[in-house]
Amino acid sequence: MGKVIAIANQKGGVGKTTTAVNLAASMAATRRKILLIDLDPQGNATMGSGVDKYQVEHSIYDLLVDNKPADEVIVKETTGKYHLIAANSDVTAAEIKLMEVFARETRLRRALEPVRDYYDYIFIDCPPSLNLLTVNAMAAADSVLVPMQCEYYALEGLTALMDTIEQLRSVVNPDLKIEGLLRTMYDPRNRLANDVSEQLKNHFGDKVYRTVIPRNVRLAEAPSFGSPAMYYDKSSTGSRAYLALAGEVIRRDETASQAS
Repeated sequence: MGKVIAIANQKGGVGKTTTAVNLAASMAATRRKILLIDLDPQGNATMGSGVDKYQVEHSIYDLLVDNKPADEVIVKETTGKYHLIAANSDVTAAEIKLMEVFARETRLRRALEPVRDYYDYIFIDCPPSLNLLTVNAMAAADSVLVPMQCEYYALEGLTALMDTIEQLRSVVNPDLKIEGLLRTMYDPRNRLANDVSEQLKNHFGDKVYRTVIPRNVRLAEAPSFGSPAMYYDKSSTGSRAYLALAGEVIRRDETASQAS
């Protein structure tokens, strides 16, 4: 059964969508079957995958609101060589419509059940807020990957996110756990970044990925070309960092499965 990982942080601008797109592409490059779900009304993960959010025939709206089968809404041709469930401004309406629906918190989980066995990993790019869409992602996920910048306010935001995950665990998904904390936009010359990084490692231990995503112009440029960084500039430090992250995620899972 495919592992479902929600990529979430209630703070915006931390590299959440960049992580979703580039980790999905890096995983797909290891010949694993990957599905990326864009749950953000801005549709940035959709556009960053080389898919025009204004032209898609189906989106996550059709899955959550209209009960279309998952295999009918999946886009199979992306620049990252993974499958995609797209998002656009319709997703805002989806959240409103979901308020009227029975068992609205688990719509995504139930919709993914028929296709979950086909994929090795399913990544969900969550909106930068705690709304019904994010709750659906958390209910569907096995774990949460948290991208964060190493700055003071990020630590405060992380505390709030941990509280949120704990609450959701008690209400919609008792098995939800933290997959890992990913340090993004990292500049080792910045003393505060190093201090926060040390605090993270002291507090969360091996939940903090060894891989660090640097500040990188190529990572920032790639979405405007509708491509993950590894297909825009495979030699860039950003591209290599996400390939390293994919390897770290895979190794952790292999170690965990051997231990069990």
